[in-house]
Amino acid sequence: MKWQKIKYLLFIFLSGLLIYVSCLAPVKDLTKTPSNFKFFKGEKVNFNFNLPLKVSFYTDKDGILKINNETKENVLNLNKPFSVETLEQGKVNINFKLYGIVPIKSVSVDVLPTVYIMPGGQSIGVRLNTKGALVVGYSEIIGENNKVYSPYKEGGIQIGDIILEVDGKKIKSADDITNITNSLNGNIVKLKLNRKGSIVNTSLHPVKSKDDGQYRIGLWVRDHTAGIGTLTFYLPEKKLYAALGHAITDIDTGDTLSVENGEIMKSRITSVNRGRRSNPGELRGIFLEEIDTIGNIEKNTAFGIYGSLYSKLSNNIYNKPIPIGYQSQVKEGPAKILTTIDDNGVKEYNIQIIRKVQQESSNQKGMIIKITDKNLLNKTGGIVQGMSGSPIIQNGKLIGAVTHVFVNDPTKGYGVYAEWMLKEMNNIADNQKVFKN
Repeated sequence: MKWQKIKYLLFIFLSGLLIYVSCLAPVKDLTKTPSNFKFFKGEKVNFNFNLPLKVSFYTDKDGILKINNETKENVLNLNKPFSVETLEQGKVNINFKLYGIVPIKSVSVDVLPTVYIMPGGQSIGVRLNTKGALVVGYSEIIGENNKVYSPYKEGGIQIGDIILEVDGKKIKSADDITNITNSLNGNIVKLKLNRKGSIVNTSLHPVKSKDDGQYRIGLWVRDHTAGIGTLTFYLPEKKLYAALGHAITDIDTGDTLSVENGEIMKSRITSVNRGRRSNPGELRGIFLEEIDTIGNIEKNTAFGIYGSLYSKLSNNIYNKPIPIGYQSQVKEGPAKILTTIDDNGVKEYNIQIIRKVQQESSNQKGMIIKITDKNLLNKTGGIVQGMSGSPIIQNGKLIGAVTHVFVNDPTKGYGVYAEWMLKEMNNIADNQKVFKN
């Protein structure tokens, strides 16, 4: 009985000690560090937690990396800098224990091959033709009998629906809907819709308009969009590119536009509308589809547009590829962006990464950045529309791209991590792998 009581008290003491240790500020700081790191083979990284603690580390695989020149296990004094050196490609798990007893952190490390890309920064014109026609509004029809009709209500059509087929025929432009509807001479019109990823089949009776004698179904639709953006990076040997860092969405519905086809063009900046509080600015440019086309658009995703290049590109700043940097290599502090704001081509400007967010899965808003370059601030007021996709460079690596501006402070905005864009690029073509995660 006495021994049972001692064990019970010992259990309570050790549990209390574990809770107490876990609540210590230095230990809490250590547990907040990322649980996954990605490094290049042959890379050496220094860490300095500056904590008055000793921890033991244990790796489940030998020969993939060294921590302070040890590959399997050792004791680290966290009040001193220590180094992590990668030896071979692979994945290794590291367990850290406080004073070799209390588990406090488990970290996985992926050692990946270095991926080299050419930074962008070039201004590009974008023209995207949607897959089908996007419904963006309704219209009442005045029939030949002067009555007002709403045929879209009969079909239960919603704003944001994508019309894929009319009477079994594929829709490639808004004109196709009008032409097919009129060819039916007032008979029931059958529609195939894409509604937020689900296929919906419906039908309605068209109405002959008093205004022009055409049969109409009472919908405003959009089949294409165009604008200005920035190229982020490209792979010369594979002729693939990534741009924008965010999706092209419809201005009325906010939905991501599906791609039937599209192209990117060289764009010439003609003027800049400076950004101000509550009034984001924009780059204004021109592009000629017949002359300036440099690539196609194959994907429009939450992390930008992707496709293949038709011709070689040039960059004023870099004449050879640089490595992609993973989010674990991103540091809060100074960095640079590459962008084009006039006819002088790509230029480099200073920024500050004021906050980075550790992300276990893909997300657009990985960094908060602030423009600090006086020349850029004088010209644009900060981040403006058209700069989306401008690559972010830090310590010789391309770590991300500018995506959004803060409406109430145009000097600040969001950036997406480059590794998410690289992951999207990796899926453009079958068997055309850029890297493995």
